[in-house]
Amino acid sequence: MIHMGKMNRVLQVDMEKKQVTVEAGILLADLNPQLDKHGLALSNLGAVSDVTAAGVIGSGTHNTGIKHGILATQVVALTLLTADGTLLECSESSNAHVFRAVRVHLGCLGVILTITLQCVPQFHLQETSFPSTLKEVLDNLDSHLKKSEYFRFLWFPHSENVSVIYQDHTNEPPSSAASWFLDYAIGFYLLEFLLWISTFLPGLVGWINCFFFWLLFTRKKESSNLSYKVFTYECRFKQHVQDWAIPREKTKEALLELKAMLDAHPKVVAHFPVEVRFTRADDILLSPCFQRDSCYMNIIMYRPYGKDVSRLDYWLAYETIMKKFGGRPHWAKAHSCTRKDFEKMYPAFPKFCAIREKLDPTGMFLNAYLEKVFY
Repeated sequence: MIHMGKMNRVLQVDMEKKQVTVEAGILLADLNPQLDKHGLALSNLGAVSDVTAAGVIGSGTHNTGIKHGILATQVVALTLLTADGTLLECSESSNAHVFRAVRVHLGCLGVILTITLQCVPQFHLQETSFPSTLKEVLDNLDSHLKKSEYFRFLWFPHSENVSVIYQDHTNEPPSSAASWFLDYAIGFYLLEFLLWISTFLPGLVGWINCFFFWLLFTRKKESSNLSYKVFTYECRFKQHVQDWAIPREKTKEALLELKAMLDAHPKVVAHFPVEVRFTRADDILLSPCFQRDSCYMNIIMYRPYGKDVSRLDYWLAYETIMKKFGGRPHWAKAHSCTRKDFEKMYPAFPKFCAIREKLDPTGMFLNAYLEKVFY
């Protein structure tokens, strides 16, 4: 096990190119404020910031926005230490074939030492959320995608309820719609208690989903802040998640099939929300968005007070639907796929395997999870 926690420095800031070079173990929570001091920002970020730069790119982390790729598309260069001690400088102009693989590296190609990221000028975002219905959002999906640079929506299973979320550039001063009572007393403590009760009475889940939509999501809300403070948020619950990327044009069909499955099997319960996000195509070999604009459909089952909730039927049905529509699972989230699945999902899977076997012929960087992926 290699711990990168002390490789956490910003090494260089190139203001002319708006690029920053960092050690790979830096946490995004530490990097974002340092970029802000230089008047810079990353153009897109995932929700969680207590993660390393190398981990974020290596797992294919994403956010949303049809003009934006996964976070690894912001990498313009990196340094890789291979199994035999060789240092490789990788970019579009140097070791380009490795660069196409190593931006989503899964931790199996070597040790990432430094990363150069393309930044943009510091910017503020305004977040606007408002209630809608699943039918309205799916029928007008293209319109929503064009209206907001960072559009996503939350569907509340066992209902038609949807919360639409727009995030867009703004010059407005920071403002907040946060409320401790609603966000914590109701949105965390009461919800966790009711979800715990539902582990004994699963039929309550549909009611809980509808009740919390009515309580917290039926009013329009607006807030604004620095971009990284809007993109990231506190993840309060212990949870199990799956998050698959399907071709964007399959969004409506796949989500309606998931809804139909839940309607047809009332004993299969699904916690809220199903979060739906959109990402631009790229050319990274094991990116879930390889060569196609994608829709990510994230499902969740909470663990109230650490208690596991029955989820197998939901999980298997969801995976079956995702595979039917050409889905590819998020590398850092739960899935049951093996090499045979990945060979079907990824046209460039053999190319990545060849690069991996050349860089690490003895399997120094493999573990039990990666052996399931590659063998």
